[in-house]
Amino acid sequence: MSRVFTVSDSIIVDVAPAVAYRAVSNPSEMGRWSPENLGTAPGAASGPVTVGTTFVGRNKRGKFRWVTRCTVTAAEPERAFAFRVHEIGLTRPRLRAPIATWEYRFEPVGDGTRVTETWTDDRRRWPDSAAGLFDRIATAGSTFADFQARNIARTLRNLKRELEREPGPEREQAEGNV
Repeated sequence: MSRVFTVSDSIIVDVAPAVAYRAVSNPSEMGRWSPENLGTAPGAASGPVTVGTTFVGRNKRGKFRWVTRCTVTAAEPERAFAFRVHEIGLTRPRLRAPIATWEYRFEPVGDGTRVTETWTDDRRRWPDSAAGLFDRIATAGSTFADFQARNIARTLRNLKRELEREPGPEREQAEGNV
């Protein structure tokens, strides 16, 4: 079986694309939805970021913790947000290498938004056998594609739950109700 390099899933959220984009394009808030990400390291920019912005993401899997350096590659309000993970380390990002790209697309659907999250494995130079062995060790038995498919589904469910809570001032402003 050949290696799967990209997985994706979508969910419809009952908020305007501006609200969904504003939430997702703020990497410091990602820990509120992701089962693996804890947000950004102290000192990172908060709020929606722009193309070229770098940030250090904090991550966990079980008891294991690590950090990654990421660069925003797409920031189109209400349409798309993406970042490339290109450096990793335990306490500081030190090892530079293509790791992964995360992309979020926002599509109006009625009064809501279809949010699509996509993970792409950027470890193209790794032999399939080496990637498979590493993946099974790092994920306790899965390929990264299978592991990330489950994480994406959880992230999208959590994002939907969070964004559909009672409207606050930020949601009302983004939807033009203020």
